[in-house]
Amino acid sequence: MTETQRYFEGVGRRKESTARARIYPGGTGKILVNDRENAKYFGRESDVGMVSAPLAVSTTTAYNVSVHVVGGGITGQATAARMAVARALVTADPELRAALKAAGYLSRDAREKERKKPGLKRARKAPTYTKR
Repeated sequence: MTETQRYFEGVGRRKESTARARIYPGGTGKILVNDRENAKYFGRESDVGMVSAPLAVSTTTAYNVSVHVVGGGITGQATAARMAVARALVTADPELRAALKAAGYLSRDAREKERKKPGLKRARKAPTYTKR
């Protein structure tokens, strides 16, 4: 993938993860995540399939995908990458928006880690009660 090729870009977020995806039309279907193959970066099968899921909606054109992802954990990064790829596909072909939205790939999962409260061990876990 050279820098002179035309590409479409999308940004996705989940928890603490941020992903920036570039899709290159007319490709072979190669997916790179942080300059590594998709399957080698994401070890779990569900995470590997998550990144390529939006591409299954688009049956007209094959794309090469390059994703740069930072922050968070592995599954959060995979979900952020899925959203970034879906947004890039909408930029490339606006007719795919309805199908991607129905599949839930364009909706950001707004759940975040709850903050720790004073006097507690975590957000809601209280110290063990002792009578004496």
